[in-house]
Amino acid sequence: MGSDVVTMFLCGDVMLGRGVDQILPYPGDPALREGYIRDARAYVELVEAANGVIPRPADFSWPWGDALRVLDAAAPEARVVNLETSVTRNDDFASGKEVHYRMNPANVPCLAAARPDVCSLANNHVLDFGPRGLEETLDTLAGAGLRTAGAGADAEAARRPAIVPVEGGRRVLVFSFGMPSSGVPRAWAATGDRGGIDVVAEPSQSAAAGVVGRVRQVKRPGDVVVASVHWGSNWGYHVSRDQVGFAHALIDGGVDVVHGHSSHHPRPLEIYRGKLVLHGCGDFIDDYEGITGYEQYRDDLRPLYLVSVEPATGRLHEVRIVPLQARRMRLRHASDDDCAWLGTVLDRISGEFHAHVDRESGGTLTVREGAGDA
Repeated sequence: MGSDVVTMFLCGDVMLGRGVDQILPYPGDPALREGYIRDARAYVELVEAANGVIPRPADFSWPWGDALRVLDAAAPEARVVNLETSVTRNDDFASGKEVHYRMNPANVPCLAAARPDVCSLANNHVLDFGPRGLEETLDTLAGAGLRTAGAGADAEAARRPAIVPVEGGRRVLVFSFGMPSSGVPRAWAATGDRGGIDVVAEPSQSAAAGVVGRVRQVKRPGDVVVASVHWGSNWGYHVSRDQVGFAHALIDGGVDVVHGHSSHHPRPLEIYRGKLVLHGCGDFIDDYEGITGYEQYRDDLRPLYLVSVEPATGRLHEVRIVPLQARRMRLRHASDDDCAWLGTVLDRISGEFHAHVDRESGGTLTVREGAGDA
């Protein structure tokens, strides 16, 4: 689009571990320590019982499905995903966790197939296999040439933004951090001499000021700053006043896009002072298809967000949402009826946040600013 607009691909949780790892060319150890399921292959069986047989081994691009063609056509300058899995062969199951995600490092070409520019790691699963698992995760991703943010060998590294050069000498800066409200253990926080993730204890004004201070140290004129935050519960459309205030404080301080994730389905979009807040993107890739419960939220629908920002001002230029659907652990274009359903829900829940969602031809959803609903 030229240097006057920077377009980014944003999505929610990318979970390439557990069942997804088992269908790839190099499945890792399937052992689990969950209350009811002790073998990751059982999640594959649940998916196949619900939606049909998955070819095995599936090629590395299989989980991304139609998303890859959408991204090739859109050609975003920066691609940002929340990688919610450890990438390790380590067997140190983190204590106190009910669910653990890991992907065999040999399957990292699956992640690379989407050509992410930044993998946000400050979430509640990247340390599922302990410090050694995190170290292997970081080494594997670095070895594959993939930038990360939100985790590191110490606090300084965990807080360091990922920097993506884009056309016209611009940069996209991605700051990644997670909150206990999403299940992030406070003990996972990186310190001066211990690896971990950047943990922000709560969505307070003082915490936002701390993030803003780091943004101002790095941001240059023309940079686009994304705050990628793992926060909130898994289900429900409600966004707390504290989270809204935290997001507003980030934008007031120089952040251009708040990229929220953790919820299994999309939460409201907000346009605040001409800038975008995604309060929750919803899952993107996982092994959840065969799991029942919460059907009213349609977590099988997976939004792909294409966000265009004017780097000169940081203001939102355009948001396009391509609705995809998970079937057999693969993303495919959602039906016309499902696109309409998702658009209606997003418009309803986003209205009070000065954002309205319209459906365009071909099923794509667009976002426009409007007065907040009473």
